[in-house]
Amino acid sequence: MSGGESGPTAFGFSMATRLVVGPGSLCRLGMLAGELLAGEGVAAAGRRVLVVSDPGIVAAGHTAAATTALEEAGFTVACFDRFGENPSTREVEAAAAAAREFCPDLLVAVGGGSSMDCCKGLNFLVSCGGRMQDYRGRNRATAAMLPSIAVPTTAGTGSETQSFALVSDADTGEKMACGDPRAAFRVAILDAQLTLTQPERVTALTGIDAIAHAVESHASIAATPASRVFSREAFALLATHLPRVFADGCDLEARSRVQLAAAWAGVAIENSMLGAAHAMANPLTQFHGIVHGQAVGLALPHVVRFNAAAGSEAYRELAGTLPGSAPAGRPDDEPATAAARLADWLERTLADARLETRLGGLGLGEVDHGPLAAAAAAQWTGAFNPRPATIDDFTMLYEAMR
Repeated sequence: MSGGESGPTAFGFSMATRLVVGPGSLCRLGMLAGELLAGEGVAAAGRRVLVVSDPGIVAAGHTAAATTALEEAGFTVACFDRFGENPSTREVEAAAAAAREFCPDLLVAVGGGSSMDCCKGLNFLVSCGGRMQDYRGRNRATAAMLPSIAVPTTAGTGSETQSFALVSDADTGEKMACGDPRAAFRVAILDAQLTLTQPERVTALTGIDAIAHAVESHASIAATPASRVFSREAFALLATHLPRVFADGCDLEARSRVQLAAAWAGVAIENSMLGAAHAMANPLTQFHGIVHGQAVGLALPHVVRFNAAAGSEAYRELAGTLPGSAPAGRPDDEPATAAARLADWLERTLADARLETRLGGLGLGEVDHGPLAAAAAAQWTGAFNPRPATIDDFTMLYEAMR
């Protein structure tokens, strides 16, 4: 089915995560944790929480604020922070070892995608045993998992509303998507005040990532009428409010809308999947160390143009939500025309975010596109692209990014 059709007539939809939204909502963490564990039948006395948070978030003070909220509610709290961006299998294994020693009743991730990925990854290992490689793919959990809460401090990954952990194989560098509904956070606290401390570049990278999630999940061949409600609303919020955040990083209202959009896009991904832009981005990170938001932002306009030949009506719908467009898009738009307008807007937004718009601007020198294309063709996400892409197609797309 092409990405432009309304989706299958028979479909399922799930949203496992309760959202608690609003500036200052972090102060409710202790209460929410208590309610969650009470629902799990965990006795109030001696409740233990492991907070998973990367060193940058610890330095920003958000981890301490979360820990204080939990301790004031009577919890015994420990923190694990020995991991970096794109947590590796070794780092997740170390986190799992720390969790086994502490024996938590609840996990709380405070931070961006890395913190949430590490938290979900260690949950697989502690709850189900084995190695992270055992859980690559979907529905691989073998037991009930610890309840968990997400407190995102960025607005982009949407990990707070997804059941997937993205973990890099420490030996190969490959990013593995490991997902199971039991790994999803039970609660996510969206407190946009926490995003005010993001450096400008992190704001840009995560914002572009959120846009890519909305666009690719909307056009995915697995998209449904329900998932497209969330991807369309996510894109509309981002198209309107992300430029405001780029212009004024202290605009709390705009940051709140962008953070909600990132969560909506996560819901869409959970119920549809992504596409070729993400398939292309992962090898750029694996082989050349290009940060994900930059990599997927470079690939996305080219993938949109490539997919337009398949007549994806999904792009026409998204183009219609761009500022200044009629609500239903231009009535005379052919899908290819709408896709071109969308791709042009994506490139302008990448430039407005002060990110590179060409692969050559990243200082890589001559890049052999063959290994990149072969790796992209092997990525799971590429199978959901509205137009099938071969190794030759991916080679052409990488060359177009130069």
